[in-house]
Amino acid sequence: MMRIEYTGLTEISGSLVALEGVTGVGYDEMAELTLSDGSRRLGRVILIDGDRVVLQVFEGTDGIAMDAVNTRFTGEPLRLPLSKEITGRIFTGAGQPRDGLGPVYASERRDINGSAINPVSRQYPRSYILTGVSAIDGMMTLIRGQKLPIFSGDGMSHNELAAQIVRQARVSGDDGDFAIVFCAMGVKNDTAEYFMNDFRESGALSRCVMYINMASDPIIERILAPRCAMTAAEYLAHTLGYHVLVVMTDMTSYCEALREFSSSKGEIPSRKGYPSYLYSDLASIYERAGMIRGRSGSVTLIPILTMPSDDISHPIPDLTGYITEGQIVLGRELSQKGIYPPVSVLPSLSRLMKDGIGEGFTRADHSELSNQLFASYSAVMDARSLASVIGEDELSAVDRKYLRFGDAFEKQFIGQGLREDRSLEQTLDLGWRLLSLLPRQELSRVSEKVLDEYCPMAE
Repeated sequence: MMRIEYTGLTEISGSLVALEGVTGVGYDEMAELTLSDGSRRLGRVILIDGDRVVLQVFEGTDGIAMDAVNTRFTGEPLRLPLSKEITGRIFTGAGQPRDGLGPVYASERRDINGSAINPVSRQYPRSYILTGVSAIDGMMTLIRGQKLPIFSGDGMSHNELAAQIVRQARVSGDDGDFAIVFCAMGVKNDTAEYFMNDFRESGALSRCVMYINMASDPIIERILAPRCAMTAAEYLAHTLGYHVLVVMTDMTSYCEALREFSSSKGEIPSRKGYPSYLYSDLASIYERAGMIRGRSGSVTLIPILTMPSDDISHPIPDLTGYITEGQIVLGRELSQKGIYPPVSVLPSLSRLMKDGIGEGFTRADHSELSNQLFASYSAVMDARSLASVIGEDELSAVDRKYLRFGDAFEKQFIGQGLREDRSLEQTLDLGWRLLSLLPRQELSRVSEKVLDEYCPMAE
């Protein structure tokens, strides 16, 4: 079908341009702008008001003259080229090659906006993905098809943890092919180089698809990046049958770009200036993860976000918590103690963990061990609070043992090396070894049979 070409613009504001007298276009449709020097830029329809259309220009509006630009609408939204060869590749946030290896020879092209999985078609998540990180594998196990965010704070080691998860994540050897989609949004040059070099040197890049949006890139690309990542993950999982883990960092950068984008359109802001549709926008990304009945693949999602001022009630972590199935919280206090990864155990949880661990999945003692570690570490917090009031010397013998257990638990179980990859057996055995520091009668969350088999040394 022949497309009309429009000459001239009626308004330029930041990265937005407006045209009037436009008919037959749709929301999210792509447009091609040809400048007077023959160069071309891409734009996306973000607002339609009668015959007035507003475009967001990907490359910005510098050098665009209002009366010397021709605009042609493509008649379709942004489509991502996909094939099995996308693994091992690095792309921009808009899906363009960033690694110098040329364009993807596409088996198919998909609309990046996608859609959430129909609840009727969803298969309940079972089984697990190992990360090699004891605090996660032992106490908030990641289940295939789950959405499990990491809540962090500025200056904490979430980037290092993200890289470690990408390097070490795996499924059971006979459970099928495994791939990772990594999406970084609004990152600085040194952070982007850290991720790319780390994945190349460790060999993780060979099973990984990377979408990197730099802080200097247009905000429209930052809004597209997670949608490109989820589209690639859906293709690998539901078309090729892979188990796919998607790691996104930092969703706070995405939400701030969305806020700036909303403000530039003149929309009425909601809490802390974010658009009123922030919840539904995040859900349109997160709800694309999961398992579909009758298909072998799965999409598991770990979105990482930094909480402004470490405020877990901030709109971004608050709304994320409503959509996802748990959270992993990184604690400032543990970080200041030099413990890596600084996973704050008590406010963290995996709501789907109970259905993907235990006999037939991980190990028969996993559930009881996890419950006991949570209970014992909670008692450590009580003992520390009491010691801060009356002094450690005035504590009972049992409370002093809890303090000893708490220090060992933080340093040995939560804390581990940046390159240390622990098997599930190592994690569970370490948990029992630490619990043996406590009197046997304090281990009330574990049956006598399990204690005799796995923790015979308990005092």
